[in-house]
Amino acid sequence: MFKKLLQWDKEAFIYLNNLGSEQYDAFWITITNINFWIPLYLFFGFLFFYKTPFREGLIKLITVVSLTLFIVLITHLTKDLVGRLRPNNNLEINTLIRVLKNPTDYSFFSGHAASSFSITFSVFLLLRKKYRLTVLFFIWPILFTASRIYVGVHFPMDIIAGAIVGILLAVLFYSLYNRFLSRNKYLPNT
Repeated sequence: MFKKLLQWDKEAFIYLNNLGSEQYDAFWITITNINFWIPLYLFFGFLFFYKTPFREGLIKLITVVSLTLFIVLITHLTKDLVGRLRPNNNLEINTLIRVLKNPTDYSFFSGHAASSFSITFSVFLLLRKKYRLTVLFFIWPILFTASRIYVGVHFPMDIIAGAIVGILLAVLFYSLYNRFLSRNKYLPNT
């Protein structure tokens, strides 16, 4: 069963990756670059403080930053533990795919997926009552993770697992925030 799942994962990756076209390469290379999204991170930070008491905004920001650091740690530990080769480094398929990036670390699970979904989901949970359009923030992790297949560095299962881990950890950190931080006597309930 597991072998079949891995085979499906490879076949799905090869199919999806080969949908790419040179005319869109620059767009996807830009989208996959974490630095391209810095204005979005700053916007998230701004929203925590906009028309909000400073301390409340700061605690929300610290919650998301702590989550992000935890995700980075978990991602690196998992990648080293699992040791799954990235598609671009997999000799069995790397001649069948389009490779636009060449990272040399391991693939499972996608740190891009885990971090983008965890940040977005936690921002959504923390701000959804205050801003109606927070659901639009999910455009970011969808594009960000799709870019990882396009540039040839992650299998679909890497991305799905990363997204699930990111969402689950966002829910955990949001629960911790609600239990211990939002009830702080200096903060109004959110």
